[in-house]
Amino acid sequence: MQIKSATVWIGGAAGDGVASTGDILAKTCSRSGLHYFAQSSYQSVIRGGHVVYQFQTSSEPVYTHGDNFDLMIALNQESVDYHVKSVQKAAGRGFIFNSDKVKVDPAVLPAGTLAYGLPVGDLTAEFGRNPVMQNTLASGASVFLLQLPWDVFEKAVRDQFGKKKAEIADLNVKVARKGFEYAESKFQPIKDIVLKGDGQARMLMGANQAIALGAVAGGCTFYSAYPMTPASAIMHWLAPRSAKYGVVMKQCEDEIASINMAIGAGFSGTRAMTGTSGGGFALMTEAMGLSGITEIPVVAVLVQRGGPSTGLPTKTEQGDLFQALGAGQGEYPKAILTPISVEDAFHSTVQSLNIAEKYQMPVMLLSDLLLSEHLETLETSSLTNKVSIDRGEVQAGPLGAEYKRYADTPSGISPRVYPGVEGGQHVAASDEHDEDGCLVSDIFTNPSTRVKMVKKRFRKMDGLAKEVASQSIVKEGPAQADLTLVGWGSTYKTLKNIRLALEKEGVKVNHLQFRIVWPFPSEMALKELKAAKNVVLVENNYSGLFAKLLRQETGIAIPHHIRKFDGEPFYFAPLLEKVKGLLKPGGPEVQYLVTDELDIPIKRVAVTA
Repeated sequence: MQIKSATVWIGGAAGDGVASTGDILAKTCSRSGLHYFAQSSYQSVIRGGHVVYQFQTSSEPVYTHGDNFDLMIALNQESVDYHVKSVQKAAGRGFIFNSDKVKVDPAVLPAGTLAYGLPVGDLTAEFGRNPVMQNTLASGASVFLLQLPWDVFEKAVRDQFGKKKAEIADLNVKVARKGFEYAESKFQPIKDIVLKGDGQARMLMGANQAIALGAVAGGCTFYSAYPMTPASAIMHWLAPRSAKYGVVMKQCEDEIASINMAIGAGFSGTRAMTGTSGGGFALMTEAMGLSGITEIPVVAVLVQRGGPSTGLPTKTEQGDLFQALGAGQGEYPKAILTPISVEDAFHSTVQSLNIAEKYQMPVMLLSDLLLSEHLETLETSSLTNKVSIDRGEVQAGPLGAEYKRYADTPSGISPRVYPGVEGGQHVAASDEHDEDGCLVSDIFTNPSTRVKMVKKRFRKMDGLAKEVASQSIVKEGPAQADLTLVGWGSTYKTLKNIRLALEKEGVKVNHLQFRIVWPFPSEMALKELKAAKNVVLVENNYSGLFAKLLRQETGIAIPHHIRKFDGEPFYFAPLLEKVKGLLKPGGPEVQYLVTDELDIPIKRVAVTA
């Protein structure tokens, strides 16, 4: 039987070339018309630690990074020792490794699997025996074993190393060719894996890049941030392109400055964004309230990682939902979008910018490490720079004395002016104020004005809720089903994969994925969940944050939960097994998943005086 997909892992220490090897193979697959999905489990050290880059590629769409591997390029001994139990139990699967320094005991491998040893020293003798060539040599061997197109691979190698010097690119092509030819002379390709691309080169992207692209397409011209994993890649993409696209990219001294600069830019009439992760967002929260009470638009990207505090700096989690909901003191209108895919990250960014300006409020774009840093192929047609830009109610001058910046309108949206408009002067301070912007709390308070202004601001939420109601939940599968899967944000494609697998087994299943969680789409959620027979909610945190929000806003308590908070994303096969387990009578209410595959022994460092 022919298999149209392959799962490949690349293991080693940070600094071994794991990421560059993954990048080259990603480009090879995407440019040859294959579909591709990758994620990297890495540590926060710059060199050392244990890194595992995992990808699945196929002739057909893929929705996760795969489970057990068909091939693993093991760049150190630990990669073999830690992951030998994850090799697929099928003929031809196994490890590609440097046989000069890595040992693979055939006795520990499942029947039929192989050890593809490469004598790196001998094979690179003519190139100076540089040990760093092992990853290039191994990637050439993997191209032969998977029968990927050499010409596409060679171009990817040249693109990867040509940024340095042409002779470095030439050298790496020669080394990779050596690995390919050695594999051709000693091994057989994995015959039952057939990877045939359709010849259509596909975009390769993660959500951080999509957010940056969405910002440019959506008219954002100011982005301020302080570097913080996993949001930093938004800055990395924008910085070298800022002049080309007319975006001011400001690296600030901290997150407090970042969001206040963005709010200042928004006050001036500039479309502005900022971005960070959980710890940085904690510093931004007071300013979120400033945006709320002054009704100055701002978009804050919050890319979640494992917490609290610095927690797991390079691991994924959906643990900041309540931080976003409760950001800042007091009550103020806000919106929270949770993009469900890379494509949606692009469109959600544009939508966030529009909501922020139309409703003059802070908007949070809640992503996470998995969604933001993983790579996958996209269809070219899924992104376009021809997006709708809505800047809301903006007054042109000259204005008379009747102009009120915070006018009490039926929609709650007051006419806005950009600085410099004749007659548009007003106060924009963090204290409560009246319709003119005059403060009400310095000398005396005015309860009636306070009540009027709070009600005015919150009326904006009524209009926003109506506008986005139909866009807040993505529903897939049949209208009536025996099982309903529920998720929010980045778990979308994993749950889609589970739904498709269950359908093949004859289970009638549908799927609700929440992409806007505030204002909460209570009406639609109630309608869908009341009609559902069995419901399983899947989320990437310990206490079921979204389940709590859902119960708070609808009164519905989901009966079965699957949660994960070990820093790793959901893997397809273990999750499918858990979902099936919950369908059995008497199944537990809550189940937790742990990726014990990556339970690496902790090495204690001796401290000496």
